[in-house]
Order: sequence, then C-alpha cells, then structure tokens
Amino acid sequence: MNMHRTTRFHVPEDQLTEEQAASELTELAAIIGHHDRLYYDKDQPVISDAEYDALRRRNSTVEARFPHLIHPDSPSRRVGAEPSAGFRKIRHALPMTSLENALTLEQMRKFVDGIRNFILELKPDVSIELVGEPKIDGLSCSLRYEKGLLAQGLTRGNGVEGEDVTANVKTIKDIPRELQGKGWPDVLEVRGEVYMSDEDFLRLNEQQESAGGKRFANPRNAAAGGLRQLDPSVTANRPLRFFAYAWGQVSTPIARTQWEARQKLREWGFRINEPAGLVNVVDSDFTALSGYYESIHVRRSSLGFSVDGVVMKVNRLDWQDRLGYDSRSPRWAIAWKFPPEQAMTVIRNIVVQIGRTGRATPVANLVPINVGGVLVSRATLHNQDEIERKDIREDDTVVIQRAGDVIPQVVGVVNDRRPAHSRPYRFPTRCPVCGSTLAREEDAAETYCTGGLFCQAQAVERLLHFVSRNAFDIEGLGEKNIRMFFEKGLIRTPVDIFTLEVRDRSGDQPLSSWKGWGDTSARNLFDAITRARTVSLDRFIYALGIRQIGAATARLLARHYLTLKNWRRSMEAAVDPETEAREDLLSVNGIGKSMAEDIVSFFREPQNRGVLDRLCTSMDDGEPPVTVRDFERSTTESPVAGKTVVFTGKMETMSRSEAKAQAERSGANVASSVSKKTDFVVTGPGAGSKEKEARTLGLTILSEREWMELVGKGQQSR
Repeated sequence: MNMHRTTRFHVPEDQLTEEQAASELTELAAIIGHHDRLYYDKDQPVISDAEYDALRRRNSTVEARFPHLIHPDSPSRRVGAEPSAGFRKIRHALPMTSLENALTLEQMRKFVDGIRNFILELKPDVSIELVGEPKIDGLSCSLRYEKGLLAQGLTRGNGVEGEDVTANVKTIKDIPRELQGKGWPDVLEVRGEVYMSDEDFLRLNEQQESAGGKRFANPRNAAAGGLRQLDPSVTANRPLRFFAYAWGQVSTPIARTQWEARQKLREWGFRINEPAGLVNVVDSDFTALSGYYESIHVRRSSLGFSVDGVVMKVNRLDWQDRLGYDSRSPRWAIAWKFPPEQAMTVIRNIVVQIGRTGRATPVANLVPINVGGVLVSRATLHNQDEIERKDIREDDTVVIQRAGDVIPQVVGVVNDRRPAHSRPYRFPTRCPVCGSTLAREEDAAETYCTGGLFCQAQAVERLLHFVSRNAFDIEGLGEKNIRMFFEKGLIRTPVDIFTLEVRDRSGDQPLSSWKGWGDTSARNLFDAITRARTVSLDRFIYALGIRQIGAATARLLARHYLTLKNWRRSMEAAVDPETEAREDLLSVNGIGKSMAEDIVSFFREPQNRGVLDRLCTSMDDGEPPVTVRDFERSTTESPVAGKTVVFTGKMETMSRSEAKAQAERSGANVASSVSKKTDFVVTGPGAGSKEKEARTLGLTILSEREWMELVGKGQQSR
C-alpha cells in the first residue's frame, strides 16, 4: 500500500457489504496511522487537515454502521503518533486526547443530541451552554507547573506519552516561567497550542529564502518543527507563540465552568485564544451556535493566525466530568470545521499500485495544483467501478476537492474540456509489479493481485510492516534499505532479518564495503537488529501483519492469551469453528466474527506457521531469532479491573452510555454479549435473553445498585 496518498471510498455506507466494510476499515487504519506519524512525529504532512479529517470521517461512518467490526486499535480509538526517538519520552499524568470533527450544522445537532441522551435529565427544554473558541492550527503542548514554577513541557505525542521539550518551551515568550496572580493550585498542567502568527510565518519564510534554506509549507509545520528541535537555541530563534485553552492534572479544582477557567488562565499569565463566545442551545434553536461559527468564518483571514474551524465545549465542568471521554475524544467538545475548497487540473496518467494485502488501487497522477495552500499532485480513484462510474480518463480536466468522502478526490470530469483523442481507461488484467493475474471476486468492488508473496510489492510491504514502529521497530530498516536488501536477495522473509549479520560476515562483499555504507553504519544496523530480537507478545502479533489486526487488537489478544505458546495453540485449535477455542476467541472483547476469521485464516496457511516456527526455533548458536516476552498484566485496586461486564435492560440512575463509560474508567471490559468469560451481568428493567443466558451459565448477576456499590468501593480505596 502506497501511504503517500489518500484513498477515496466511493461506495455509500448504507450499501457496503460486511466484507467491504472490514476491508475499508483495515485500509483506513493503515493510511491514517501513516499520516499520524508524518504529522505528529516528523512534522512533514503530505495531505491537508481537510484530507485527514475526511479519512477519519469515513472511518467513523463505516464503524457506525458496522460497530462489530471496530478494531480496538481503530483510528477512532487512537490519538497522535508515537513520540520521536530523539526526545525523552514521558507519560502524561492524564491522556491528551484529540477532538471529533463536524462539518455541518446537522452534525452539530447530533453532537448536542448526544449530550442530552448521555445525561438523562437534559430534556430538550434544558439549555446547554457552550463555549466557542477559534480552532488554532498548531502543535499541542502540555505545561506542568509545580508550586507555581514551570517544571516540564511535553508534546502530545501519542496521547499517552509525549516528548520532553522543557528546554524548548522555556524559550517561548508567551509561556510564563512562573505563574502570576494568586489562587493557582500546587500542581497545574496547562494545555494549549504552540503556533506561529501569519506575519511571523511570512517573515520566517523570507529569511529562509534569503539564506538559501527550505521554505515552510504552512505556519503549523514551521511551529511544530521549531518546537521539536534537539537544540533549544534553534527554537529560541523561531517566533513561536502559545495559546492556553485547557488543563490536565490539577491538585485542586480551578473553576466551575470552562468560561471561568479561561479567565483564571489569563490571570495566571497565559494568552487565551480569542475571539471566544458563550452560546446557548435550547430545543432546536441553534441560532446562537451558527452565528458564532459564521462570525469566525468571516473573520478567519483577519485574525492574524491560522484557524480551520471553531471548537465548541460544554461550559459546565460537572457535566464535562459526567460526559467523560470515549476511546479517543471528549464527549463534551467538538471541532466544527470550515468548508472545503476546489480547483481544476488535468490527469496526466492513471497507474495501479499494489498494497500489502495485494489490493490493486488506481491512482490519478495530476498536473500539480495548489488547493487552499496545499499542493495536490495525485488523487486515488479507489477501484475500477469508481473510474467507470465517473468515466475518468487520462488527459481529462477534473475538479479536485480537498474535502468530501476522502481527500484529495476527483469530484467530476469537465467534459467540455475532454481532448478529441480521449479513450476510456482500461483497468489492467495483470499486476504491474509481478505480472500475476489481477482478480476480482463476483459482487466485490476491489481487485487483488494473485501473486501473494511472489509479488515484490506485497512482500516488501509486509517486511516494512514487520519492522515498523509498533512492531519490531528496527531503526535503519526503512523503506529504502528494505527495498535494496530485497532486490539483492538478502532479505526476503522476516527470518532473513535476524540472520543478516551472520551471512554478512561470511559473504564476499560485506555491507560495510557498499556505497554509502561503512563500518559504523553497518554496525549500527546490526546492533539495532540485535536489540529487536526480544519483543513483547503484542508487538509480535502485530508484526505478523494479520489482516484487521492492528496494535491495539494485538494487545487485546496478548492480554487474553498471555504467552505466545498459549496463543498459537489456541489459534490453531480455533481453525475449527466448532471448537471451544473459537468460542474463546470470539469472547475477547473487540473480536468479531470477521476479525476472528482473518486470524484463523492466517493459521490455516502452512507457510505462515512455517514463518512462526523459523522465527522462534533455536538456530545453530542455540538461540532463536526472536524471543517473545509473556504479557504482563497491569495491577490496579479497582475490584472490576480486568473484568468483563455486560449491561442489559434499562439503567435508571444514568444512561447506558454513561454506565459503560464509568465501567471502562474503572478498568473493566464492556462486552455486548454474554459468554462463559463474562464476569458480571448488570441488569435493569426490561432485561431479557442476556439475563436468562447469564443464569443458565451460572454467572454473577448484579442489580444497578449492586454494581454502583462495587465500583464505589474501588473509587473509595483510591
């Protein structure tokens, strides 16, 4: 899969088959993960924010229709990317989440309705007060103050761990070294955005150009690159600024409302993003909300800094606490993004790219066109049906849009500009990489290369996945080197990676003698491979590249099976769908039938079992290529931590959503169906078949009151 592109999924969500949906979600997870790493880790995005948001929207809409296909490591449950290896990694005291997006007023209505449904007493006639703020386009940062003094600065990183940029943030004039005023708590984490003003950005690019340096694409890239410098003196020379808009860990509450908290932050010495506003929503009257949005949209070019929408937050902090968070975002805030932009350009040619799973994706290479400040040079056409439906041809003039289903997308063809020599595009019947047949199953939209690992594109992509950051994370084995070693026949399977040094020592042309290499670079690579020989069970499972199994799903499997031996034995037994092993696999919270089938399909193939054997069997020196560590469970005082809970019937003191959220905050796994692995079944009025099944299985059944008492004991002990 070529990740330096976006993919356009043209099949409407309500027409997707389950197989198509599973395939899309897998591909979207890979593409979004790739762009997360480019954006957060390298500060080198290759798509616009609108493109990225559209990918996430498509992921969310497909998941909404097929909730049983949601990956535990879905982009909807993931924030940011892994911290850079160049900075010390520090765990956030409280996770730094990102916001869900809305593009239309109707989506904002759904957001408000969701708040009312979550908190039962919020009937339509109850006013919901929201705080509106411009959505700054910068780099998220968390500042920790202890006894009023700046003690630490972290980037968001992956939301759980961030990069220690303390020395760098101390060079930013907007960030106080010591809190001003009075009333601040002993521990205060202030969260906000490091950004660059439009004027400063233009001046910086002029300086870069006059010095013969590289111009920055936009203020966000310039700000992010400035903050994430290993040398703080470089950061000091960048005109960086900081807006405060939130907080993380605090030793004592700082306010009762979001609006009051904003004023506190201002009193303590921080700049806060303006123009902000308080708006009320009652019944179906969204006039004030729309008015604030339109006022910022009209003024966006005169604000002096880049904004791409507005952020709306529930004002009451007690309601924020009750609403809490889903796996990735707060339920009490949302970003209402500004609309897309379009432009016309010409398709130079259409090529077919082959991904890791063999999926053949047609891509339109375009005459580069600037669309709202982003240079667009390609658009993915998704599949043969997409091309035929829109009659897209080479040399066509087309309309490109930076928002929509997925961006950049070809909105349509400008037929009156079609050249006389134009001919319909014919989808190839052979793989452009290996020459194998391109096959398409009946009633399926996707076309696949039948070459398997014989196809170089698939083999290389699988190797790249194996050494990627969430897998074995081998520094020095990037795309360039993997392709080079593959072409020279040195690395064709994962096992070859771990025998590379031994073969290099006995070869006629050692790696250190190659052009561009030397003793040091070769030694660094071999050392990195050696360090990677010991890997955790979850990373090992992820590295295998099983369809639909991302990092979070692999962690779920590792947590459930604990050891590689146990997992492999169970999966080989689960190949038979009638076994207890298959039932046990399906009982893992987050594993549906489609995902389970992909896992056992991997174990059906003798060559896959052979790879596992070779990776974990001792070599001539008595050591296996890879040592897989058993999974270590984390400990917690909560009496429901690690337990599987099913809610059935009506909850009376809170909504079902709030009950599930409370259970997850206490460390429990919430399942939708009852099985032998279920620890507690919480029942309310109207409980039906699930309660009957629980009694048949002899499971522990709790009333809502008993459940609350059980959870409350854990909260009191903490």
